[in-house]
Amino acid sequence: MYGYAKLSEVVAEVPKTGATAIDLWPKVHGDQREQLDAMGEAAFEELLQQHGVTLGCITQYKLGPFGLQAEMRLAERLGCHLMVTGGSGPKNLRGQALKEAVGDFANKLKPHLAVAAETGVTIAIENHGRNLIDSPDSLKWLIELAPSPQLGIALAPAHLPQDAHALAKLIEDLGDRLALFYGWQFGKGFSQQMPEADELEQLPGRGPLDFGPAVQTLKKIGFQDWTEVMMHPTPRGIPILDTTEQVTAAIKAAHDYLRQ
Repeated sequence: MYGYAKLSEVVAEVPKTGATAIDLWPKVHGDQREQLDAMGEAAFEELLQQHGVTLGCITQYKLGPFGLQAEMRLAERLGCHLMVTGGSGPKNLRGQALKEAVGDFANKLKPHLAVAAETGVTIAIENHGRNLIDSPDSLKWLIELAPSPQLGIALAPAHLPQDAHALAKLIEDLGDRLALFYGWQFGKGFSQQMPEADELEQLPGRGPLDFGPAVQTLKKIGFQDWTEVMMHPTPRGIPILDTTEQVTAAIKAAHDYLRQ
C-alpha cells in the first residue's frame, strides 16, 4: 500500500489507520521484508514496540508454499503466527481433475505443515488468480484434503465473482479454517494502469461490492483472525496515493467502512 516507503515510516502510520498489526511484503510489491533483514530483528522489534504494533503476517508469494521453512523460524522468533502464500500446481482445472490436483498439493504440504506446527505458524493459501487454488471449489477441497489446523485460507474477494451473498456463503463454508480476510474487491481491475479514482475502487466502500453480508458472516462464524485492507496499484511497488498521509487516510476510510 505504501510502496517502497521506509519501514520505520510505515510502522508509525499503522495505528493511524485503525490497525494494530503489519503485514510485511517483499519485492516487487514493496521492500519492507528486505528492510527487516537490513535493520536486524532486534531493531525491528524495538520499532514495533515503540509504536504499539505487532507483526501480524508475512506474505511470501516469492518463496512459494514449499520454500517457507526458514521464514517460519523467523516468524516464530518475532512472535508472528501467520504466513500467506499461493498454491502450486496445474491451472485451469475443474471438477475431479481439480480435486485430484488439490489433493496432490495437500500431500506435498505435509512436511511444511509439520514445521508450521513446530513454530506456531499458520500457512494461509490465497485464492490467487491463475493458480491451482483460485476458485471456491479449490478452497473447499483444500481444507477438506489438508485437515491440519496449520493450513488456513487467506480469502481475497477481488479474485472471486463479485457476488456479496456468494462471498458470504463461502466464508461460512470455510469456517474456522479462514485465517485472513482481505478487505479487497475487484472494482475496475488491477492489471493495467487507469485513473487513480478507478484504481481506488478496489478498496472497501469505494467500489460496488457490498461487504455487509461478508462482515455479518465473519461475525456469525466468530472470526477472530486478521482482516486486511488491501489493493494493488499498477505498476506494483508504487504507493496507492501520492503522499503517506493520503495512503493512511484511504486505508482508515476503508477500515471505518468495514467497521460500520
